[in-house]
Amino acid sequence: MWRYSTILCLTVVLLSSGCVRRTIRITTEPPGALVWLNHHEIGRTPVEAEFTHYGTYDLMIKKDGYEPLIGAMPTGFRLRGTPGVDLALEVLPIKTHDLVEWHLDLVPRDNDHAALLERAAALRAEVEGVGPLKTDTQEQPDGSSSTND
Repeated sequence: MWRYSTILCLTVVLLSSGCVRRTIRITTEPPGALVWLNHHEIGRTPVEAEFTHYGTYDLMIKKDGYEPLIGAMPTGFRLRGTPGVDLALEVLPIKTHDLVEWHLDLVPRDNDHAALLERAAALRAEVEGVGPLKTDTQEQPDGSSSTND
């Protein structure tokens, strides 16, 4: 009877020693940007955060003097993250570490308001499929004004 108990205890110890660690490392150029991952602040770059599943994460990065970066970032596909394989890695006496690295270059903020308005008008015209925006009243070549309907 003690042999079965010993074998059972050894099996439990061996099966409970597995460990899967998944980490996202985020770096920026320049460093020191504040990072939010899935709406939780995780620190300033370079920064690492652990994650539990592969997929797409919401990322927001802000730094004074630079344009903020907001978007979805994929972790990519790993065979180790598929059902069955991940369970086996959790229970086997194997320690694994998956590292996903994201490096982002920050763009300096453009404080020229006139250029910003020009870019906004050009984008609006592109989206609407029309030419540049016109005002309600435009001056005619003969000096009179007309109203656009």
